[in-house]
Amino acid sequence: MSLVLGAVFGLGVLLVLSPLLWPARGERPPRQGGAGDAIRDALALAGLGAVPLPVVVIVCGAIATLGGALAQAVFQIPVLTLVATVLGAALVPALVNARAQRRRIANRTVWPDVVDHLVASVRAGMSLPDSVAALGELGPAPTRAAFAEFDADYRRNGNFSVCIDRLKAALADPTADRILETLRMAREVGGSDVTAVLRGLAGYLREDAALRAEVVARQSWIRNAARLGVAAPWLLLLVLASRPETLEAYDSAAGSTLIVVGVAVTLVAYRAMTALGRLPEERRWFR
Repeated sequence: MSLVLGAVFGLGVLLVLSPLLWPARGERPPRQGGAGDAIRDALALAGLGAVPLPVVVIVCGAIATLGGALAQAVFQIPVLTLVATVLGAALVPALVNARAQRRRIANRTVWPDVVDHLVASVRAGMSLPDSVAALGELGPAPTRAAFAEFDADYRRNGNFSVCIDRLKAALADPTADRILETLRMAREVGGSDVTAVLRGLAGYLREDAALRAEVVARQSWIRNAARLGVAAPWLLLLVLASRPETLEAYDSAAGSTLIVVGVAVTLVAYRAMTALGRLPEERRWFR
């Protein structure tokens, strides 16, 4: 009898402690806005959404190895080899971010036209799925591929909500998220004010795009100065590295310290200058 009571008591203690020992992970809301989401958004905007992250890591490693090998073969200075390796690893993320930024700026001017096409289609009596799918042929050129993919996806499964989620992932833009979430809400709960809401959104997007373009044009000198300030000392170092005595000087402890400090100062100064000339970007709240 005592054995049965002990077993029952132990089972009770185990059940009491089970929420702490084995939490229900499936019920936790997914984290958003992390580094993985930012990387996937940048790849999608750069047109590389289908490329797996491990492939990107492998390419970064290969370019880093190649850059380090070339620096070692030319300069034979360990510190410069390390700097070249780090810069080689950062080359792919920098190119992806630059392409994604250019696509984001270009798309900012076409979203009002996308909204206008949606309003015209809805007022003509087309359903919301057909209105979105028509943008694959009638919409602005930069976004036609994503909406054409939505059209094919919707024809396969007929689930508007799932197709909208995939379209949001392909576009990876906060403005597109707002437009598509408005359409999702209009389809799920109904309402006759969807065209008025879309027209108001189109007007706001045009004003925001015009204001951003004016500010960016006025602050372009900050970005140009930052790029010139970063490139000038290292171009001078490459010119001086053509002399053997310069390589011997930088191969010493003092020279290595100077290179490391120069890299740190360059990075801090460049980040500070670009931060002064950067406008705040809207975050993706509707993933």
